[in-house]
Amino acid sequence: MANHKSAIKRNKQTAVRTARNTHIRTTMRTFVKQVRTAVANGEKETAQTALIRAVPYIDKAATKGIIHQSTASRKISRLNKLVNTLA
Repeated sequence: MANHKSAIKRNKQTAVRTARNTHIRTTMRTFVKQVRTAVANGEKETAQTALIRAVPYIDKAATKGIIHQSTASRKISRLNKLVNTLA
């Protein structure tokens, strides 16, 4: 247990950041899953709409430092490739 005021404050800050990061990460994963599900069902328009929603959120996660920029680029590239297979 933290005894100093500064340590108590750091614990609070860590809890807030962890909650924020968890929310952004899970929301990003949900958007990615929606794209993959739409592609699996063969729904081209739904997949494209889901992709349009997912890409900015993946970029946001990378900007916030929740995932690495290279990971974000890779995810976006693979999702685009996946959606383009429905043509």
